[in-house]
Amino acid sequence: MLQTTLKEDTKEDSAINISAPVFIVHGGRAYWLSEDGEIITPSNIELSQLLQKNKPIVCNAPLVAKQMNIPQFEAYDLLELFAFVRPAQFCVPNLSGLVQKLKLTDIQIKTASDKCLACLEISNQLLQNLKDNTKYKLSDPIMIAFIMGICDTSDSQNRGWAWSHAIFETLGVSAEDTISSNAKKSIQIWNRLPEWAEEAPPPPASHMPVSKKESLDRLNEILSHRSGNTRIRNEQKEYARAVTDSFQPKEHKEHITTVMAEAGTGTGKTLGYLAPASVWADKNDGCVWISTYTKNLQKQIDVELNNLYQNSADKARNVIIRKGRENYLCLLNLEEAINSPAIQNNPKHAIAMGLIARWAAVSRDGDLYGGDFPSWLVGILGWKYTYGLADRRGECMFSACPHYHKCFIEKTSRLAKRAKIVIANHALVMNKTAVSHPHDVLGNRYIFDEGHHIFSAADSAFAVHLSGMEAAELRRWILGNENSNNRNNRNRGLKKRIEELISDDDEAMEALDDIIKNSRMLPSKSWRQRLQSEQPKGLMEGFLFLVRQQIYARNTNMQDSVYSLETEALPPIEGLFETAYTLSLRLKDILKPIKRIVRTLENKLEKYADTMESDTKARIESICHSLTYRADNLIQCWIDMLNSIQNQAADDRFIDWFQLEKIEGREYDVGMYRHWVDPTIPFANCIKSYADGITITSASLLDSAKATEEEWQYAKKHSGATNIAPNENDIKKLQIQSPYNYQKQSKIIVINDLNINNIKQVTAAYLALFKAANGGALGLFTAIQRLKAVHELLLPEMQKLGIDLYAQHVDGLDTSTLTEIFKIEINSCMLGTDATRDGMDVPGKSLRLIVFDRVPWARPDILHKARRKYFGKGYDDKVTRARLKQAYGRLIRHENDRGVFVMLDSRLPSRLCSAFPSDVEIKRIGLAEAVKEIKKFL
Repeated sequence: MLQTTLKEDTKEDSAINISAPVFIVHGGRAYWLSEDGEIITPSNIELSQLLQKNKPIVCNAPLVAKQMNIPQFEAYDLLELFAFVRPAQFCVPNLSGLVQKLKLTDIQIKTASDKCLACLEISNQLLQNLKDNTKYKLSDPIMIAFIMGICDTSDSQNRGWAWSHAIFETLGVSAEDTISSNAKKSIQIWNRLPEWAEEAPPPPASHMPVSKKESLDRLNEILSHRSGNTRIRNEQKEYARAVTDSFQPKEHKEHITTVMAEAGTGTGKTLGYLAPASVWADKNDGCVWISTYTKNLQKQIDVELNNLYQNSADKARNVIIRKGRENYLCLLNLEEAINSPAIQNNPKHAIAMGLIARWAAVSRDGDLYGGDFPSWLVGILGWKYTYGLADRRGECMFSACPHYHKCFIEKTSRLAKRAKIVIANHALVMNKTAVSHPHDVLGNRYIFDEGHHIFSAADSAFAVHLSGMEAAELRRWILGNENSNNRNNRNRGLKKRIEELISDDDEAMEALDDIIKNSRMLPSKSWRQRLQSEQPKGLMEGFLFLVRQQIYARNTNMQDSVYSLETEALPPIEGLFETAYTLSLRLKDILKPIKRIVRTLENKLEKYADTMESDTKARIESICHSLTYRADNLIQCWIDMLNSIQNQAADDRFIDWFQLEKIEGREYDVGMYRHWVDPTIPFANCIKSYADGITITSASLLDSAKATEEEWQYAKKHSGATNIAPNENDIKKLQIQSPYNYQKQSKIIVINDLNINNIKQVTAAYLALFKAANGGALGLFTAIQRLKAVHELLLPEMQKLGIDLYAQHVDGLDTSTLTEIFKIEINSCMLGTDATRDGMDVPGKSLRLIVFDRVPWARPDILHKARRKYFGKGYDDKVTRARLKQAYGRLIRHENDRGVFVMLDSRLPSRLCSAFPSDVEIKRIGLAEAVKEIKKFL
């Protein structure tokens, strides 16, 4: 155990309201600053003893526990204090991020001593912020801190929120001064949220054209408010002019002007399409929907719109971020959690509810995913107390909910009807256009940014899985939470949600009883264990058991594989034909009464249209929509899939197969899967019902820098443009090169002396390359298992070098949070998979080296086999080139960036290298020479 002592004057400068040690991790080692100023480096045993006796000040306690491989411990977590003092604000969840957010410019965090003192200064600053801040009136910090510390006692086993007493002291009160009844009211923030009010439906948009001059004038206006570069690039002008074509009036009913625009990184395409979009919205009093694939781009577009709407109130009226309802906090779920007895006897529950209440009181829109909710809170509080508070199961009671007029989801959907710009995502747009709700007001102009992801987004949106997970979820949606002892639990199923509306109709009540009775054949709790022990219960589990049996029978060489298994659905094994037939009949016994109830409710809407209250009407319409969606898009599709087994014939439009999904070798789900061969067909059919003009844009639409007509044809087919606009004259094409000098700014190296199947050699290569770049490196992997294996061997070596290493699927943080950490720490390194490859945006020195472990060929599964046949010769190469292009595209994000792209796989074919800029030389050299090249270049 090493021991040092901080200077006395430094200790005095860092005086704090609480008396607690500090615990940090530096270079893979634990450091402990005692209350009397001594820094020690305890052994694991000593650290365990210290943590049993003390609550230390720490930054991100769960991550620190993971880094040190120790159990979770009680602590004064600085991130919890930040979330309490500054709710609905984001900071990078480490000391660097806190120092930057709090603008503590004098604080250094290079050494262990620096980090210890930073913890003290950050806690001081946050408590001072709380004392000075009067902004958060909707949630009383004193009362909520009391609730969070209600389990706190004076003995050594106290387990309430550590910061409660520090907050009382800072604000000049004591725990005894608070009144528990007032505290309970204070945390019930839904009582103080503003209500939305119904308004008349907006009129349809006009059809005034947008000129190219108007687009360029608007682009100049936006750039004039932008810090930094305010000059329109020639490439940006050309792009804005081209996109303007999709904002012209329609000439023929069936014609949809579709612009396909590939714009290289640095073109400025975001502002390039926002300019004509905003002009059209202003002139026509209409709404443009901008659809993205990643949360990062949604945030980027939202930030760029600050330059168009400089007044925050104007922006709030005109710009809305839309997501599916499963992304938003449900106030009824929050009320249930806060009113639970656990808030008095479970410290973790009380702490979580206090922090969520503080956030919800000031949140812009209640968005738990990518909004103003700090995503790192999920790792600290747990899924149950964060994302688990959203309505993820479709159990909303709509106007019957006591919080209906304060509901974040309802408020956002109503604001979107009058917005000029709606920032959505591909999945939501596809869902809304496929099954629009009666109250939905959808745009007729769409911009699909990250358009190269349309195919995969449609593949997910229009796929149907007859699996254990999906069937169990349907059972829960119908029957509710069968294991709950709480009679007031809202998860009591369909009967609770609709009984009041149909109680006067005997036929409808009988139909409801039929639905409930027949749904009991769906999988119930512990269905996975029963399948594995060969003891299925009920008809659906019997079907899944036979599906599982067929999968294993036809994967005899992969019985112990840690990866998912699959097999063709036809021909079925013995007994599966009969079981599929019986199951289809039982599913019809659920489908028919659902449709009877829908007819009953629709008749009621028609009969009492003049006298029915608007809230009741909205509730009935929403329930009809929910029932119809499950009837037509789930149960009927399952019946059709089962019919294909009975008919012993496949539908050419679909690919059907059986799959056993595994996570880290453990069985997770099993069932029959159906995907469209070309999912852009249903996507196009849906969007054509609404769209008058569409722009599909990306930096990766095409294969090469100078696309051939064949490449354009593939891009149009893969993005759905061919199905949207069958008339070639309706599709406008544009390809603009990046203005960056890739030849000067980057290098591409292929290592030719490495055995990529030897994990030790691969790890050694990552170490040598990361060391050569002195950090600032991203390691990309095509398989999670290899990432984890390399991380395990690489981490201790990186710690010796003093370079922080972060990893997706290992550190317990979501990809966007890891990216923010990586971005702020210039010399750190990160390992990731495809989500990192496609969604990372890190300009500057923080990313100067990318190392790809092997050529990212598509997995040769049943689905890919069918797609390869559909798209024809060269499909494998096109998919792989797109992935390489995306990976390389992470490297140079600014005209001053410099970086090296390294492929460890010597088998990279020359024909795939057209994915890279043509003027960049590709060197095939050994590892030692590559290290020298990197050192010299960087």
